[in-house]
Parts: sequence; structure tokens; C-alpha cells
Amino acid sequence: MLIEVKLTMSQSHNISERMFELTQKNSAVREMFEEGNRLAALYGRENVYDFSLGNPYFPAPEAVKTAISDILENEASTFVHGYMSNSGYADVRQAVADNINRRFGTGFAAGNVIMTVGAAGGLNVILKTLLNPGDEVLVLAPYFLEYGNYIANADGVLVVVPANTEDFQPDAKAVAAAVTSKTKAVIINNPNNPTGVIYSEDTIRKISEVLKQKQKEYGHAIYLLSDEPYRELAFDGAEVPWLTKYYRNTIVGYSWSKSLSLPGERIGYLLIPSEADDYELIYNAACIATRILGFVNAPSLIQRAVARCLDESTDIAAYDLNRRLLYSGLKKAGFECVYPQGAFYLWMKTPCDDRQFCAAAKKHNILVVPGASFSCPGYVRIAYCVGEDTIRGALPGFEELAEELIK
Repeated sequence: MLIEVKLTMSQSHNISERMFELTQKNSAVREMFEEGNRLAALYGRENVYDFSLGNPYFPAPEAVKTAISDILENEASTFVHGYMSNSGYADVRQAVADNINRRFGTGFAAGNVIMTVGAAGGLNVILKTLLNPGDEVLVLAPYFLEYGNYIANADGVLVVVPANTEDFQPDAKAVAAAVTSKTKAVIINNPNNPTGVIYSEDTIRKISEVLKQKQKEYGHAIYLLSDEPYRELAFDGAEVPWLTKYYRNTIVGYSWSKSLSLPGERIGYLLIPSEADDYELIYNAACIATRILGFVNAPSLIQRAVARCLDESTDIAAYDLNRRLLYSGLKKAGFECVYPQGAFYLWMKTPCDDRQFCAAAKKHNILVVPGASFSCPGYVRIAYCVGEDTIRGALPGFEELAEELIK
């Protein structure tokens, strides 16, 4: 919970200027989440249709609970709860590498994996590792809004590649136009938050070719940071390309927050291929960054638990049901939507200013996030990682919104 504080700049001298600015413009996603709590207190949780936060509704697989219980019961407490290398337990890292190798036909080892405090922790670690002040990092609009903060944490410069609103596949020509001599990295989030689009193999190939050419042109490495917390949430048989096969300077960041419904446990990994430029320096520096950023190491108990659950998954069929129900309901009401191929977000075009739409939706106790928050105004993000009843309960309100704003 955040306490609302409104101050003038002259009154903010006890905190940093940057943190002062962030307190005054808190994340729209979090604001909507807090608004949902306020409305629930007034009208009852069942009468508020909160699609703001990507917080999985469906529980973790039973295997996670079984693993945690068994570990606590049968493994020595110092082994479970003590310090380990900043990179994480060696056997856990090897298990992660083996799992990746089986699934994608790769040849990674424990020495390519660093266990992280979720995908967000991993991104902060690798950006801290790679960036000098003023280095540029490209993000592809619409993009997860916290990327800007993560880049700023490492004194980098955010560069936004404009959205391709025809199909929301990134435009390789736009990427090429945005790369400069200061570009150090490009972040790709696939499946994408907020659109639910899966970037195709053709898209990945084209972007990889652009970056290969730009590396030659500028004479230094440009790293492709693949942010993949939604990798397992792919529908209709769609495949998510494994990026290290297309571009050797790829670094993968992953989290089990979505695939195992464990967002609060903060567990993920970085994968740094041996063929990446300066692999050993990057790996060693990322281990140190893990320590000096204050993470020290990923949480010990949940490291050991996920190592036993690498082939488990959350209830994908339930997400698929929600996806189809919401998409068909919104289309029937008259809204224009991007068909979601992955993740658990639906990207809908608004018939008016997106912030005005969010305000109108709130009158129906419906909470969605404006596209402007993702550098793509004119749309809203609807997180359908909710109970089916929430979607069914919200559809009449969406129909009324369509009557008010479209028809």
C-alpha cells in the first residue's frame, strides 16, 4: 500500500529527486490495483472487475507444495536456508540448464545460469552489468512500463521504438533506425506484455539481422535481452522462438511467476551463453551485481523447489477459456481487439482517449490500464488472469460502455 503524498519540489529535499518524481507518478497498473481495493471495500470484491494487474488467479501446481514440504522435512536446514554462491545452487543451475537443453536442443551448463530474484531482478542485474552512464537501451512499444525504471537504475537511456499498430509485430526497419553508436542492448518481451502477441520467427530473424549489421557498423556488441516470463503461456499451438538460436549475443531472463503462479516468491534466472561476447566477464560481473544490488542470491528454498518442478505448469486451459470468452465478448460488443496468442493480456483499441475510457470503465467498476502507460495511447490492456466469473460479470459493463462510446 502506498500513502498518497503531494509535495512541491522545494519540500522534497529529504529524498532523491528521481524518487520524488516517481512518488508523484506512480505506475498506472499499481494505481488501478489500489483503486480496485478501494472499490472492493465499497461495493464488495465480487462486484469489482479488476483487470489491472498480471497477478495469476490460478494456484501453483500441487507439485510445488509437495516439493517445499519434502525439502523442509528431509534436507538439512543449513543447506536449505543458508548462503550459497551469488549465482545460486550449482545443482539447481545445472537442472535448469538441462531442462532448457532438452526443450530447445541447446548445450548450456550450470556456468551459463544465474538464479535471480524474479525476471525483474534479473533484468536489473544484467543492465547493471552491461551499462555505462548514457548507454542506450531500445524497447519496443508497447512495452512493459517498468523497463524505463530498470534502465534508469543503471544510468542508461531509454529509447522507444514506435509501435507497429497494424499487427504489433516489431518493425525491423524501425529498430534499425533507432540503433545508434550508443546502443548497448535491446529488450524483447515475447510473448508480449501488454499485447499478448507472439513475435514470429520471421520478426526475430529480421531484428537479429539488423543487430548483426549494426554490431559490424559500430564495432561493439549489442546485446539482445529476451524477457520471457510468459514463454509457457502460448495458445493454439503457437511456438515462441528461442532467441539464442538466431543471435549469439542474446541473454535470456526468465521467471516462474506466471508458468508456476509464483509471482510473490520472486524466482527466475538469467541465461548467458558461452558464445556471447565477453561471456566470462559478463557472467562474473552479473554475479557481483546480484550481490551489490542487495539481492545477494535468489531465495534459497524456492530455488530448490523449482528445480523439482521444471516440467510442471499452471492451468493453461483455464487461461485459454478466459481468453476466448473475453475476446469473443468484446468483439460482440463492438470493440476492436488484437487476438491474443500468448501471455494473459488482451489489447483493445479504445473508441476515445484511452485515459477517458479507463475513467468511463471505472464507473462500471471495471479496471483496465491505459495504453499510454505502455507508450502506445489509444488502447487499453485487460489482464484476464482472473476467475471466469470476473469476466462474465464484466461483459455487461463492457456492452454498456460500447453503447455509450461507440454506438
